[in-house]
Amino acid sequence: MSDILKDIQSELPKGIITSANFEAANIVVYTDDIGFFKDNRGKIKELVNKFKKRIELRADEKLLKSEDETRKIIKEIIPEEAEVTEILFDLQRSIVVIEAKKPGLVIGKEGSILKEIRDQSLWIPEVQRSPAIKSKITESIRAVLYQNNNSRKKFLNQVGKKIYKEWNPEKVEEWVRVTMLGGGRQVGRSCFLLSTPQTKILLDCGINVAGKGKEKFPYLDVSEFKINELDAIILSHAHLDHSGLIPYLVKMGYSGPIYMTAPTRDISALLALDFIGVAYKQASAPLFSSTDIKEMVKHTICLDYNEVTDIAPDMRITLYNAGHALGSAITHINIGNGAHNLVYTGDFKFDRTRLLDRAVSNFPRLETMIIESTYGGKNNVLPTRQEAEEQLINTVKETIEKNGKVLIPELGLGRAQETMLILEEAMRENQLPKVPIYIDGMIWDINGIHTAYPDFLNSNVRRDVFADNNPFVSDVFQRVGSSQERKLVVEGGPCVVLATSGMLVGGASVEYLRHFAQNKNNKICFVCYQGQGSLGKQIQDGVKQVRMNVEGNEEDIAVNMEIVTIDGLTAHAGRRELLDFSNRAQPKPNRIIIVHGDQSRCLDLASSIYKLHHIETNVPRNLETIRLR
Repeated sequence: MSDILKDIQSELPKGIITSANFEAANIVVYTDDIGFFKDNRGKIKELVNKFKKRIELRADEKLLKSEDETRKIIKEIIPEEAEVTEILFDLQRSIVVIEAKKPGLVIGKEGSILKEIRDQSLWIPEVQRSPAIKSKITESIRAVLYQNNNSRKKFLNQVGKKIYKEWNPEKVEEWVRVTMLGGGRQVGRSCFLLSTPQTKILLDCGINVAGKGKEKFPYLDVSEFKINELDAIILSHAHLDHSGLIPYLVKMGYSGPIYMTAPTRDISALLALDFIGVAYKQASAPLFSSTDIKEMVKHTICLDYNEVTDIAPDMRITLYNAGHALGSAITHINIGNGAHNLVYTGDFKFDRTRLLDRAVSNFPRLETMIIESTYGGKNNVLPTRQEAEEQLINTVKETIEKNGKVLIPELGLGRAQETMLILEEAMRENQLPKVPIYIDGMIWDINGIHTAYPDFLNSNVRRDVFADNNPFVSDVFQRVGSSQERKLVVEGGPCVVLATSGMLVGGASVEYLRHFAQNKNNKICFVCYQGQGSLGKQIQDGVKQVRMNVEGNEEDIAVNMEIVTIDGLTAHAGRRELLDFSNRAQPKPNRIIIVHGDQSRCLDLASSIYKLHHIETNVPRNLETIRLR
């Protein structure tokens, strides 16, 4: 396989191919023959069928129309109704990226408009949706990826060379093992090292935001983990307990690929930037810088759901919808050309929500499954979604009637957007009086990313976004972006405040808590998981006094406000969903490994699955290794 580029070029007419490169697992052939570029008479399709790889033909850089000419061509061909907002050029790869509010009008019937742009300009056009809410992070990321430099092209080519390095399974003993570097019998710092004789892959690398000292971070000082031997990282979703340490790995010298979906790339970068900001506010040195985050973005390779790609000579992955948060993915890993098949769920939801479709449970082949157990305990039978929504609406209604304020500490990703949809509909249908819903922290920026990737949302929300009836921009929502605006909220009348962080470990939610806590007419409503050791967990457990920093001085604040917990709105699968998922997963796995849950919950879930299905279950501790094959 190491000579695949030469083999492909030998099949093409001589003298018309200027170069052939890898773009990770894909192969790109460049030509300086305009006639062959416009019509290769099915030759490229023949090569795809023969080599069973994705092969793309592009025009050599010297053939391309100038950027000014190409902009003119694009504006002449694309109808104004498409509302093109940005045109970005990736000169090194002969790609022009067209951002528009209505991508369908840019594509044309059966791709006719894109073909016309390609034939006239000789650039390869790619279309992206413009966010309905302007997103600075998405703009910055797209600029980083498409700026005029050769580093991205070189990086993708290097990844491809490693993927297509010769591998002969007959020459090595085939074994597969997974080591728990974090997330074993705990929630937080998820990190799992998957190893074969040929390859080492990291599944997530997160931070326990509520942890202290070394308990915040995965065990990266073990002998089997060497950063220079790491071949790839797969990120299931953007929450910090799964993504937070990846920029640090980049800072420490990791230069390989990081696989994820496009929404996960954008949101993980945003959360990492926010993590730096919180560190500065707490007067502590951040683990990494914005330069490291930028470098992380350059190393991302984004996949769509159901897209199959090689990531190493002996590994192929497919990402599937996990239903947990925008872009969250269940990863299917085919190891050793089918010798072993592993599914890593990450965090998932096996129930349709207002925002997302439920997680996928059917896979091509399956021997081992690594499954979360956040709500896997025998007492974690969650109320129905309808009951949970009614509880939220009633909580808000009762508080407003008492002239109070409701604070909802939120995870900026997923959970906050779900709450927004529930409250927006309740006010629109007069189930709630119309009071301001204030949005503070990074939630608004993440809303913007949601509107940039509506294809990852469920059909109802997607339809609303496409119909310019975007629920995230309803006039019931008011963005809070400064300390002065925050002061107006505190001094104003009845309202609902959605603010990060969700566990009260820094961020705007802590500021509101300080002002709201002493008034018995106010309520704090927990709708997401509260990690052990977090301020949110202490308040949820009934602590009546907390020590807080007030204008540089430590003060004791009385917690007189009412405390409400609504488990049924969680973005994690509850116990019934976890058991249903293990029952419905196809094909049936031979082994299930339980992670990402408090010890008792992991053990409860493992015991129940074994009794129901007589499948081998493992509940490993951190630093344990399990041989899968």
